[in-house]
Amino acid sequence: MKKHLLSFALVALMGAASATTAAAQAKLTPGTVSVGGEAMYPNKNIVENAVNSKDHTTLVAAVKAAGLVETLQGKGPFTVFAPTNAAFNALPAGTVETLVKPENKATLTKILTYHVVAGNMTADKIMAAIKAGKGTATLKTVSGGTLKAMMNGPKNVVLVDEKGNISTISTYDVIQSNGVIHVIDKVLMP
Repeated sequence: MKKHLLSFALVALMGAASATTAAAQAKLTPGTVSVGGEAMYPNKNIVENAVNSKDHTTLVAAVKAAGLVETLQGKGPFTVFAPTNAAFNALPAGTVETLVKPENKATLTKILTYHVVAGNMTADKIMAAIKAGKGTATLKTVSGGTLKAMMNGPKNVVLVDEKGNISTISTYDVIQSNGVIHVIDKVLMP
């Protein structure tokens, strides 16, 4: 009887050890952050992680429509300010549908690359640049535009686009193998 219980316990233990879920794996992988209810692994690239976020399906569709998947899977490093689905939904009705049409690819590409800064700008680096700039840091985007980064309180970074719209970073430092993602609550416009 003891032998059967021991065998059963051993089989159960082996089964539990092999049943590693994404949530369990996330706990085992240092630096993993949850975005859109899914684990974002630091050993995966920006695209590999973003496609799993339920909060970024519109962004992923737009990146695909603009032909930027290969670029954002590249070596980088890139800093991506990633608008949520809610941010895209806040745009005027029909905006997203119009932008993803093939004839608007250049405009869509400009908007999306306006959300990307070359380099690995973690929250600490952005805040240090704001402090060095006496309250404002100017970030040069891949599209050639600029974003202003400022503090809104002691720990909240906001971005101001060229049209004066303000977006707040809601999730910082989602580390990727080729850069970092910061989740934002508004779509930035060049």
